[in-house]
Amino acid sequence: MYPNKIGVKSSTGCIDLRSDTVTRASPEMRQAMAEAVVGDDVYEEDPTVNSLEERCAKLFGKEAAIFVTTGTMGNLLAIMAHTMGRGEIIVGRTVSTYKGL
Repeated sequence: MYPNKIGVKSSTGCIDLRSDTVTRASPEMRQAMAEAVVGDDVYEEDPTVNSLEERCAKLFGKEAAIFVTTGTMGNLLAIMAHTMGRGEIIVGRTVSTYKGL
């Protein structure tokens, strides 16, 4: 836990979920990971990812959804979809996709 820095009143503080390099798994979490049903998400065999994608598609009223691990990956997929793979976009100087180049 770390102190709340955004001005929201909370008696429990915030949980830092930025990365597995910042947080440490508890023994219970390690046990849950060891016992989890897993599969390869690339081949649509991971029940957790499949369930998440189905829930998101339903939530947003879409036919399907795709789980990506980062915002950067999501932006890249969106750019590729809208530019049909050519990857050329016009953006302002302060847009994160421009600043990342």
